[in-house]
This record gives sequence, C-alpha cells and structure tokens, in this order.
Amino acid sequence: MTNKWIRKGDKVVVIAGNEKGSVGSIRARDGDRVIIEGLNIRKKHVKPKQKMQPGIVEMESPMHISNVSICNEEGKPVKIKAKISKDGSKKLIYMEAGKEVLYRDLKKKKE
Repeated sequence: MTNKWIRKGDKVVVIAGNEKGSVGSIRARDGDRVIIEGLNIRKKHVKPKQKMQPGIVEMESPMHISNVSICNEEGKPVKIKAKISKDGSKKLIYMEAGKEVLYRDLKKKKE
C-alpha cells in the first residue's frame, strides 16, 4: 500500500535501508517508488550515443515509498493526518508538543 500523502517536493527522512537517517526532498514519484535528491546514488555505465557522453554516470535510483517518512523542520519523522476545516478545505497536520502543526494544504473540494 502506498502513502497517498507523499508527493513531489516534500521533505522526507529515510527510515530503512543503507541511507537510514538521511533527509532529502522528493524529486519524483512513480506509484510506490520515489527518487530523493542526493540519496541512493548508483553508478551507471553509459554507451556513446549522439547526445550523451560515454562513461560512468552517477544517478539517483528509486526507493520504495515504505522506506521513507514525512519529517518536520528538524528532520524527525512525523505522522500526518488529514483534517477538514470549517470552510471545507482539507489540510495535512501533525502533532508536536500537544499542538497541531500545519504541514500542507490539500486541494479544495469542487462545488
């Protein structure tokens, strides 16, 4: 099952694997895989083509979405929940020191 709240641009912390504890932002998402900037670097051998230089290229490889968690400003993993406000808009919040902290607004309902 994929985490439906994680999307491009979110700040996440890796909770499992070789990069455990590292923090980065999501560059791309495809289903249950995410690419995080500067993490999970792999080397790829590239053959000479018209537009690309041959050689060994370092690139970020995808990571399963279950290995990452949304984090706060300090890089600590947090649990996100959706809350509908009085005006009908949906917001993502997390609890910190007994208070609700706004993480991000979601799209408004179409009426």
